[in-house]
Amino acid sequence: MTVNNKSRFLNEDLPLEERIKDLLENLTLDEKISLLPTKQAAIPRLGIKEYTVGGEAAHGVAWLGKATVFPQTIGLASTWDTGLMEEIGNVIGDEYRVYYQKSDEKHGLSIWFPTVDMERDPRWGRTEEAYGEDPYLTAAMAGTLVKAVQGNHPFYLRAATTLKHFFANNNEKDRTKCSASINPRSIREYYWEPFRRIITEYGAKCIMTAYNEVNGLPMIVNPWVKSVVKEKWGLEGFVVCDAEDFRQNVNDHKFCRTHAETFALALKNGVDCFTDEPELVINSAREALERGLITEEDIDRAISNIFRMRIRYGQFDKSDKNPYKNIPENVLCCEKHCKVAYKAAQKAIVLLKNENILPLKKEKIKKIAVIGPMGDELYNDWYSGTYPYKVTILDGLKNKLPNAEISFTDGSDLVRIKSVRGMKYIEPDDSGVLRACGAEPSDKSLFSLTDWGWGSFTLKNITNKKYVTCEGRLSAVSDRAFGWFVKELFNLIPKGGNEYTIKTYNGNVAGFSDESSGIIVEKDYLNRSEDDIFILETVKDGISMAKAVAADADIVLVTLGNNPVINGKEEMDRPEISLAPHQEKLLKEVYSVNKNTVLVLISSYPVAINWANENIPAIIYSAHGGQEMGNAIADVLFGDYNPAGRLPMTWYKSSEQLSSIMDYDIIKTKRTYMYFDGEPLYPFGYGLSYSSFEYGNMKLSADVLKKGSELRISLDVTNVSEIAGEEVVQLYISFSESKVKRPKKQLKGFKRICLNPGETQTVEFELKPEEFCFYDVSREIYCVEKCLLTIMAGASSEDIRLQKTIPVDGEVIPERDLTFTTWAENCDDYENIVFDMFENGRSSVKALGKGSWISFHNVLFKREVSCLTVQASAAAPGANVTVRIDSPDGEVIGKFFIPNTCAPSMPEGRLSMEWAHIQCNVARTSGHHDIYFVFDGSANISNFKFT
Repeated sequence: MTVNNKSRFLNEDLPLEERIKDLLENLTLDEKISLLPTKQAAIPRLGIKEYTVGGEAAHGVAWLGKATVFPQTIGLASTWDTGLMEEIGNVIGDEYRVYYQKSDEKHGLSIWFPTVDMERDPRWGRTEEAYGEDPYLTAAMAGTLVKAVQGNHPFYLRAATTLKHFFANNNEKDRTKCSASINPRSIREYYWEPFRRIITEYGAKCIMTAYNEVNGLPMIVNPWVKSVVKEKWGLEGFVVCDAEDFRQNVNDHKFCRTHAETFALALKNGVDCFTDEPELVINSAREALERGLITEEDIDRAISNIFRMRIRYGQFDKSDKNPYKNIPENVLCCEKHCKVAYKAAQKAIVLLKNENILPLKKEKIKKIAVIGPMGDELYNDWYSGTYPYKVTILDGLKNKLPNAEISFTDGSDLVRIKSVRGMKYIEPDDSGVLRACGAEPSDKSLFSLTDWGWGSFTLKNITNKKYVTCEGRLSAVSDRAFGWFVKELFNLIPKGGNEYTIKTYNGNVAGFSDESSGIIVEKDYLNRSEDDIFILETVKDGISMAKAVAADADIVLVTLGNNPVINGKEEMDRPEISLAPHQEKLLKEVYSVNKNTVLVLISSYPVAINWANENIPAIIYSAHGGQEMGNAIADVLFGDYNPAGRLPMTWYKSSEQLSSIMDYDIIKTKRTYMYFDGEPLYPFGYGLSYSSFEYGNMKLSADVLKKGSELRISLDVTNVSEIAGEEVVQLYISFSESKVKRPKKQLKGFKRICLNPGETQTVEFELKPEEFCFYDVSREIYCVEKCLLTIMAGASSEDIRLQKTIPVDGEVIPERDLTFTTWAENCDDYENIVFDMFENGRSSVKALGKGSWISFHNVLFKREVSCLTVQASAAAPGANVTVRIDSPDGEVIGKFFIPNTCAPSMPEGRLSMEWAHIQCNVARTSGHHDIYFVFDGSANISNFKFT
């Protein structure tokens, strides 16, 4: 590689921005454009290597080779332990650096994690990837991880984290084209908050935009990326779009007409790097330049942001100043890192119920029954790393009790499948291809049939121990059920008696080839034959086998949960929040023969285990816990580790307690522990211990909270049991006598502490002034309100042990003045409304039909008003709007009609929306009122003003 050594860009003694400036001066325009995709071209003359931006490390380095595997992210959140997150961050940072070095520095150090989307709905298919439903907990846990991964050197970065997905990415269905409708308070107080904190307080360098739209505007082109993330929060590095989201803006969102237009809008609004085919990105950039949609200066800004990171990785520096330059390869999966994984697996376990059955006493346990699909498997999710080794629950128990008799069955049925055509048994040939060729039943025709619920089954051949998969032919050749498309999934459609149609993962069916070979192939559903039917013979019933194993055991461990790529994953939301019906039945039947049953729940998300909670004497929960999960669970079961994990999400009793997954307004729809007013199965922050703790002696640093002041809180926690243990002390605040609906509780601090029997520890918290703010939509500012503040401390959001209430010497929120331009998005309440696109970071409100309304409360007309001006839009036939006072059915003070303002249908993006300025007279009105706009059809309003 011939390098221009005169380039100041390569002089590591120069200030960073001087080096970037020199680079821009030396790059040609074509070279700059080649650096905009995530697959960045080499520029040998400047010493720039080929480089790929991005990589994954949700709970350990993924997709690159063997690496230390930690519990899933939702499990890490369950630890409530920031010190542990620092250790994990150091492990991930070092191991990622090793793989970067092994790739000749071509594999990116801008890692696409952590996921800090707010999980206000447990049905989200990617719940496992994030840190729960609370912005403070998410920021503290993920922020500590971010800081550790990036390292503590004042200049060089070990790696750069990329927060994802900005923002409101909490559903999978239609994610590439849907719009999350969100009110301004929920946006600022909830969805933005973890991003803001982690960028401003923990120094995250990069972010990734979300696939979805927010209020009608795709996030890839949303001006908030630039105006808020970059300019307000001061993001230092670059913004990257999610995979293929660039093309989806035209193909799926249909927001822009051409990719060049998308490129221009995205670049100007803050996206620097594009995750799509390089040729598409490069050609779109060139077209945007040719059409005058962007300038070279726009490209320069993006290149500056990208190379600000690449320089800080030390990619272009030769000296030994960079402490991360040569991390030894032997740190990969080293003993120290494995110990951290073990510790994480222990700390992530949550004890949900214990009626004096745990911890188990080793000396009394001679015979153990382990039952269920989680007992002898460690499953992968899409972002899992490659395990260096695996310790299953069964392994952990054998390690713990090497002399005990341990029996295992996974609860699956043992079956044979016979073809209706020819009445032959299905069995794999020597290459694994399934054929209808067995005249008599044999071991080769035995399959384990696992029912994962909701029409998802897997088949595993008993002889070759391979899963049946579908690749045109059906073959028993897979080591696991896994993939972006899980081709090992089948559904059994009853046809009467024990006859079934076997549906493949993609909606086709299994049938017979036209040959005489008896090969089982995939067929289009509409082209199936009448005799593409199969007879299912149950050789051994899985539940009966489980009951037989459980009947005379000293203790039964029923291990239930989910496979992370079945019935809920990226691109697929969960069909339900309950246990799979077969698993629920398995648990009930096992319990009926042995009451000494413990439920070990291994799940990527909250599960409505109502029956278990009412009947099973002990329940422990873990997310899929990484390489050491089995040892950690055995430790907890037998008391060698005292559990102290806490739930980072509310566990609801049923999906009936939830509204639509597309309801993103957490205030109106009463989502999360902050607003939910029902009874949960388990509350946010919940978790039990083998120890008992008492709280006392709460002290506040002030009797009145002054505006702009900090507040210090201290309290004592005592271990009143005879067992050393950890307690997670949680600090919440709430406000009363507020003019707006405030959260019932908000987490503002937590500490995981360890106490010996009888030991007391004083726990201290310090709350900064901004922790007491809310976003006042009437003035579009954050403010501290004059009201009452309650400080609460306890063991969960519902187990409050101490509290004190003090007055807040804040400002009185003034009455609304609608004689100034008022943005409709800042309404106080609404019905049958979605927030929709407008312009310049603003949203409009869109009435969905007759009876829709928006309202503005605590309005004071100091002088009489008699006229109303509205900016509005509608499609044919338009809509009538009545202006009413004090209720949606109140006195009418004005009426106006919104005409059809939309251009004729044409092949253009949605940017062509037109707006009309409408004036109408209103009855002379003064004094205090609530104002309602009531629609009789579909229309948008952006803003209005009374005069």
